Amino acid sequence: MEYDIHTLLDLATLATTLWVIYMIRFKLKSSYMEDKDNFVIYYVVVPCAVLALCIHPTTSHNLLNRISWAFCVYLEAASVLPQLRVMQNTKIVEPFTAHYVFALGVARFLSCAHWVLQVLDSRGRLLVALGYGLWPSMVLISEIVQTFILADFCYFYIKSLFSVYPLGWSK
Repeated sequence: MEYDIHTLLDLATLATTLWVIYMIRFKLKSSYMEDKDNFVIYYVVVPCAVLALCIHPTTSHNLLNRISWAFCVYLEAASVLPQLRVMQNTKIVEPFTAHYVFALGVARFLSCAHWVLQVLDSRGRLLVALGYGLWPSMVLISEIVQTFILADFCYFYIKSLFSVYPLGWSK
């Protein structure tokens, strides 16, 4: 898939992610509540790295590229956990953050549905195109895990829309 639209989209995603990190780190630093951010990042990064070393694509690409790809897939599946932990600790969710996480949840659901429908539509040939072994299944499982992590937030987001106490308000 190199040198095609997917590579261009991946580069655009990387650029916008780096921009968001820059904005959070330097421009929005004053709103960061370090005492509420008690999520140990190693609890996510280390298992993802070990999993990537054990289960990665079986394509003809360089081994380091295949392991990096797998690491990104696994890390993306759990990447929202620190944000959800901060929101849980503060017990107050700013509307902008809530809308963003809800939109992320909807996007993940649609992406997961797309993968599942593609596998069904191709009668499993898509999985063969991703390689053999556990890797194709792990791609789908990662999509499903991330969808379920965000589904919990989406449930409470929708519930708050119909509540007396909307997001950002406490009793």
